[in-house]
Amino acid sequence: MATSGPGATNMVTGIATAMMDSSPIVCITGQVSSKVLGSDAFQETDITGITMPITKHNVVVTHVEDIARTIREAFVIAKSRRPGPVLVDITKDAQQASAEFDWDACAPKLPPKRIRNNHDQAEFDRAVELLNTAKRPVVLAGHGIMISGAIRTFEQFIRAGNYPVAMTLLGIGCFPAKDPLNLGMMGMHGEAWVNHAIQEADLLIAIGMRFDDRVTGDLRTYAKNARKIHIEIDRAEINKNVKVDAALVGDAREVLENLTPHIQTRDHSAWIRHIHELKGDSAVRDIQSLPDTGHLYAAHVINDLWKETHGEAIVVTDVGQHQMWEAQYYHHNCPRTLITSGGLGTMGFALPAGIGAKFAKPDSEVWVVVGDGGFQMTMSELATIVQEKINLKIAIINNGYLGMVRQWQEFFYERRYAATPLSGPDFAKLADAFGIRSRRVTSRVDVLPAIEDARAHAGPVVIDFRVEQEDTVYPMVPAGADLHAMIRRPNPIAETAAD
Repeated sequence: MATSGPGATNMVTGIATAMMDSSPIVCITGQVSSKVLGSDAFQETDITGITMPITKHNVVVTHVEDIARTIREAFVIAKSRRPGPVLVDITKDAQQASAEFDWDACAPKLPPKRIRNNHDQAEFDRAVELLNTAKRPVVLAGHGIMISGAIRTFEQFIRAGNYPVAMTLLGIGCFPAKDPLNLGMMGMHGEAWVNHAIQEADLLIAIGMRFDDRVTGDLRTYAKNARKIHIEIDRAEINKNVKVDAALVGDAREVLENLTPHIQTRDHSAWIRHIHELKGDSAVRDIQSLPDTGHLYAAHVINDLWKETHGEAIVVTDVGQHQMWEAQYYHHNCPRTLITSGGLGTMGFALPAGIGAKFAKPDSEVWVVVGDGGFQMTMSELATIVQEKINLKIAIINNGYLGMVRQWQEFFYERRYAATPLSGPDFAKLADAFGIRSRRVTSRVDVLPAIEDARAHAGPVVIDFRVEQEDTVYPMVPAGADLHAMIRRPNPIAETAAD
């Protein structure tokens, strides 16, 4: 909820974030009195006009009799089919008036849903044929699996076909990380073997994902030898980025329930063995395998956080390098335990989203993992944490840079670090000023004790992890490059042998 004018415009980035990630939210804004609408009255802003491209629906309410029904409709629209944000702008005179209220009389007056089959029978039959003739299938699991409530159905589908599963960033958690069929995250900063497997596959089964550019790399070379099945509730996403051979438009859970009984071929053991062979020397390239030289890396922090919480915490991340390291080193076995901004990449997301997560799941352990840049964009919410007595744990991955941009400047702009080195406050002292317990960590041996202490404390905690400044997220697919043309972390054993 927000006031008119600047209160409403302050919501715009959050609304766009929700639109990109299919998050159902209802925004209620105040508006000037209907008598002065259009006169540039004090704090008047056409917020419905501003947000029209980034909402599923928005509306101005000028009569008190319409408020209840409109609000009820807003919640229905926000949650139906592909979820998203709805904004209701209510004028001042409508808010201040009174009306008789009857729950049944203000029932949502929405047009009836178009009755149609989710997909053409020929498309369905084609999908079944592709599933039962593929020798090198890979499932691309997206956020839509969780949105549709298809977790159990999806697992049954995977077991029935013995399919290896690759995740989008927002798909993480829809299938247990500990399961051998879970390959890990795909895309620009996905696991190297996952991207190679996609490029070598003869069938991609995309479920509740939209073939974002961060997932595909160069479309001209993306999975050239693979047939493609796309299961998606939004028809506009079909063939938008990647042409597919079978399109099943509908709710992921319902489509998978229909498909699973038709699966006949499940022996993909040779293909799965090959994918594991594709891992090659990835283990020795992993920063966790490097000897402890006294340097503190972000991967150490996140991996230790995963171990200490047994992978059971809800982790809310901001946007940047730490977001990718969390996806790589915190292994999620349960749905909705990673909350992050995907499509819009909204810095400043983590702290307020973490507050929301803790309100929604007050008995769950919630950690905010945030970079020093993103934290400074919404660190004023520390006041909210104190005021509302929110037991939130905050791990600041502090490298003194806008790390992801710095990484691009290192690789592609000859280390011309323009606008990426960051100054900032002493975060521990800042937390102290709010009366929040704080700690600064600069060495690897102090990471686990700091996490243990934070978990034992009954209130909010801020930990300022001062990590290696010029560390890099590996692997990395350069923008516009082939998915398999990744920049990899140098092999330390090979480099030692060469020396």
